[in-house]
Amino acid sequence: MKKGFLSIMIAALVLVSGCNAFNKTDDSVTLTVMGKKNDLEKSYMTSIFRQYEESTGNKLDIIAYEDEEFETSAADAFERGKAPDVFMHFHNADLNRFDVEENFCYLNDEKWIDDLTDGAKAYCQDSNGNMLGLPFWENSVSGCYYNKTILDSLGLKPAATQAEFDVLCQVLADTGYTPICWPADGCTWMMQFGMDPIFADDASVLEKINKNEIKYSDIPEVTDMIQWISDAASKGWFGVDYMNTGWDDISSAMGSGKAVMTFIWDTWFYTDFAKDNKYSVDDFALMPVFMNTADNGTYEGGNLNMMMVNKNSKNKEAALDFLDFCADEKNYNIAFDGISTVNCFKGQNTNIQSKMVTDARASIDANERVSTAASRIIGYSAEDVAAALNELFNGRTDVAGCIGFMDHSRITEAAKEGAAGFVQ
Repeated sequence: MKKGFLSIMIAALVLVSGCNAFNKTDDSVTLTVMGKKNDLEKSYMTSIFRQYEESTGNKLDIIAYEDEEFETSAADAFERGKAPDVFMHFHNADLNRFDVEENFCYLNDEKWIDDLTDGAKAYCQDSNGNMLGLPFWENSVSGCYYNKTILDSLGLKPAATQAEFDVLCQVLADTGYTPICWPADGCTWMMQFGMDPIFADDASVLEKINKNEIKYSDIPEVTDMIQWISDAASKGWFGVDYMNTGWDDISSAMGSGKAVMTFIWDTWFYTDFAKDNKYSVDDFALMPVFMNTADNGTYEGGNLNMMMVNKNSKNKEAALDFLDFCADEKNYNIAFDGISTVNCFKGQNTNIQSKMVTDARASIDANERVSTAASRIIGYSAEDVAAALNELFNGRTDVAGCIGFMDHSRITEAAKEGAAGFVQ
């Protein structure tokens, strides 16, 4: 009897192990994964990391840099021969710092490609159609998220034009609220929302700046945007402590009702917005971003963090297996359970769609632009644009000087990258 029971148990164990494509082995490896600290701490990232380690017995050595130092610190690591096995990066202009062809595998033949949605797949391809990475990220909608409960209590409505938005900001400021939570301490994404319409709506402007035929200073809409930001700060629309407001402060500012609006994305409310606030996600709604570059405002479509594999790594095959693990339907559905995001994978079915986004769908359809400034302007660096603005905020330069700073940084970076028409 005991012998028969033992045989059944052994057979069951063999059956279970045979069903798992990611079995633990005695030949465990440690993979290095490099990215931004805030990115790597997202709940869906920690979930997939934990699943991988528990399922395979392998370890992940997470190399996390603060957002404001990520690009330079990561580039320095590559130059020192300390490139990671897996590198997490957005397909934007900053990726040009890392010599993609020399350092990373093209993933054109990976089995998970057919499971990607068309948009996610296109985002991760270079101009020659090469697949650069696995898009394991939130596919969110960026816009102006506002506290509808506060607006309703004041008898105010969301804005549909730039003029209406300016009036709304002034009324909120006069009432004692901070109209816009503008996290100037280390946060760098806000300006690209305003710049997108300039370059997405007129392809010739993008083409000329990328050929070094014109500069930001030659584009009136860029001046309009920087002037608007400068005026907004001077009028108190960002509050009094915006220069000391960083990533970790946005939740308290918005959740307490101290600030009424912020330029961010829907997924943030499900991954980073604290649940013990006075106001919950149900108190918020979505309207376009207004920064004086599109009269009806603008939304930015999703930017996707890619998992890229170091082609020169001794652990290259294990790193490719790690991507296979992340792209497995069972695993990514656990990671994205309850996360508000548009699908990256066709098999995604545990994520949710934010009511804020669905309620604003008509406005989004009319005013959404593909992410353009950060991904298509050669030499663009979000950190450099933020640094230029901070010089303006601190009174060390004026609007023209701020734009000159932006031009100098962009042209210098484009020349460093060897872009045609730019001389180092």
